Amino acid sequence: MTTDLQKTDLKTTAAAPSIRALSTREPDAMLMTTVDELQGYRVVVVLGLVRGNTIRARHLGHDIVAVFKMMVGGEISEYTKMLGESREQALDRMRAEAIELGANAIVGVRLTTSMVMQGSAEILAYGTAVVVEALAD
Repeated sequence: MTTDLQKTDLKTTAAAPSIRALSTREPDAMLMTTVDELQGYRVVVVLGLVRGNTIRARHLGHDIVAVFKMMVGGEISEYTKMLGESREQALDRMRAEAIELGANAIVGVRLTTSMVMQGSAEILAYGTAVVVEALAD
């Protein structure tokens, strides 16, 4: 079975990193996963809920471009880019909160969005901050 292991850039790998990879990572590195367990690791301490959010409003210039693209069809890349940046910002804020707690991983990562008011949306990232250690081979 492979794990749904993710790093802060959310690129999925096929298997959990070795203990060396975990211990030699840069200080701000954080394992992030959507599952509740990391294959090859055990949770030593559960530090609790961590979250990060951002609220973004539509941009008039992007709205004008979007109207034209809706007429002819296709992806509205300006909004795709804006939402992608918003997701990354929410994940970065969640990661920073976990680092402050002393975590080296976040499990159960979820993303949600909601409309705050007409033309603006909140993107929320949340998960459980934990300290993990590699299992002996």
